[in-house]
Amino acid sequence: MMQRNRVIAAALALVGMSVAAQADPLSAGQRMAERFLHGDVGAIWSASTPEMQKAFGSAGNLAALRDDLLAGFGDEDAILTERTDVQAGHDVYTRVSRWTETSAPLELVIAFDDAARIAGFFIRPQSVAAPSQFLDYETKATLRLPVDGGWFVYWGGRDIEDNYHAVDVGQRFAVDLLVMRDGQSHSGDPSRLESYHCWGRAILAPAEGVVMRAVDGLQDQAIGATDPANPAGNYVVIDFGNEEYGFLAHLRQGSVRVAKGDVVTAGQEIGLCGNSGNTSEPHLHFHMQTSPRLGRGEGLPTQFTNYQADGVTVSRGEPRRGETIQLAE
Repeated sequence: MMQRNRVIAAALALVGMSVAAQADPLSAGQRMAERFLHGDVGAIWSASTPEMQKAFGSAGNLAALRDDLLAGFGDEDAILTERTDVQAGHDVYTRVSRWTETSAPLELVIAFDDAARIAGFFIRPQSVAAPSQFLDYETKATLRLPVDGGWFVYWGGRDIEDNYHAVDVGQRFAVDLLVMRDGQSHSGDPSRLESYHCWGRAILAPAEGVVMRAVDGLQDQAIGATDPANPAGNYVVIDFGNEEYGFLAHLRQGSVRVAKGDVVTAGQEIGLCGNSGNTSEPHLHFHMQTSPRLGRGEGLPTQFTNYQADGVTVSRGEPRRGETIQLAE
């Protein structure tokens, strides 16, 4: 049985697809949310993928989940926000609403695959950004972008809506970067790592520093697989001085070109973009924190210098979700 304020979840890893789920994912999400909340669990069950049905267990379990939700949180009182975005090729509908028996808003998320089937579903108290004593912090190292050419900021910013990393104390200001062409992160077969535009692209040291850690032996995950035991996958940690440590993660197996103790210069290639670790598709994860150990210390704002965001030159700034960034000429 669900306890009050407990997360209700049956979310699955989302596999990259080449086609968006439907023309109007907002309406589809609204329709399915209303059906679930009004007790039409049969519609949810029949619209779910076999994997999602396996996660639910049975239509009866899905009905019990709804009953527990109402018993624990009351009734939906008001919709606060609704939005859709694309995550790993799936259309994802997110609805935040106020409920009668809890002060914290609840977040309902429904993901649709390319056949308009429900491939992910969960309800939980709305995530909030982790507190930070560094909101006004100015990066001491002079950072260049850790990539060349145009890259898309998939996650980045200080708010939960722009950056899901913000819930984590250490990754509070992280960015995830990938390459988009014609609105897609890949071309051809989406199950092949080589189809992703950022796969194998050079990853660069953003500033001069000393390598504190370099991991290179983990395999790149197939699309749809993850490695939660090694969330960063192959990664490099660089000490920029002044207790600023940069993490560059999800590097391609066998590509890391530096070792612990090496001194690197800004723009030096340290590895290639890969898909190792806990990741849904190839991309670069970068964040700074006050400790060289993952999961320790606190996240620091990542302020890059002399780059362009959507064609506008930024002398110093923090990339935001949805921007295409590259070094200024």
